[in-house]
Amino acid sequence: MINLEWYRTFKAVYEEGNLTSASEALFSSQPGVSLHISNLEAYVGYKLFERTSRKMIPTERAIILYDYIIDALKKLEHTEQYFRTSKTNKRKTLSIGMCSEVFQTFFEPHIGKLEFDIIAHFGEYPQMLKELNEGILDLVITPEQIENPTLIYTPFFKEQILLVSNPTTDTSVLEAYIKGKQWDDLEKELKAQVWYGSSNVLGFSKKFWYQNFKKKQLYKPNYLVPNIISIIRCLKMNEGIALVPDFLCQEALEKNELELLWEGKKPLYNTFHFATKLNSKLQNEIEQIENLVIDS
Repeated sequence: MINLEWYRTFKAVYEEGNLTSASEALFSSQPGVSLHISNLEAYVGYKLFERTSRKMIPTERAIILYDYIIDALKKLEHTEQYFRTSKTNKRKTLSIGMCSEVFQTFFEPHIGKLEFDIIAHFGEYPQMLKELNEGILDLVITPEQIENPTLIYTPFFKEQILLVSNPTTDTSVLEAYIKGKQWDDLEKELKAQVWYGSSNVLGFSKKFWYQNFKKKQLYKPNYLVPNIISIIRCLKMNEGIALVPDFLCQEALEKNELELLWEGKKPLYNTFHFATKLNSKLQNEIEQIENLVIDS
């Protein structure tokens, strides 16, 4: 199914006549608008605009397409306007890429205080950084980086990866192997445990395993759940073990709902960064988000 935003972008470019004015009307970036138009052209199979240095001149195919979609788009825009809580104030929109745990931890308690709109995107970090570079996203909160001279990474937070267990889980053998530094036996015993995992822990799980056992081989989770918050909730109510970041499980550890089993031979840390593009038009909004996260 075609992306509705491509049609909305097409309408803005058609009516405004250039990418700059269209991006301002959409509260988006010029590269993002250009990407939407390119995607739409690839989808319909026709060139829609003749591009000059200052103008986007619609082709005959674009004129036909505009006539086909304009009534439906106007109806959708009227519907959107009707259901908006504020019909008079035009609020800017910030698109942010992050993991769901960061959103739940840092954004959910404070999001209603913001004076601009937020679109939260969840996904793989390389893809979100790619979308940041293309102008689709305005900000990415990420522990990963890609080399790109147009992206700025500002470190702000470190997480430590901990091996934790349900307090009722019998970990006496594991603890004895850890105390005796019997690493081969520890690895075998760990693989025999009941593990909880999710798709977004695989990256640091591999690092943890290699750092401690010098092997790429990884345990296979018995229960693969949606995210790390789900892992912690499941582990508080069921026997088993898991690798989770300290900032997400600290409260459960303090309440003795989880038990710290091992920090590894040496601590494993991930550093989170605010990733932005140079000269973003939404710098004020980005700074507000950065302050909100740091102060949380």
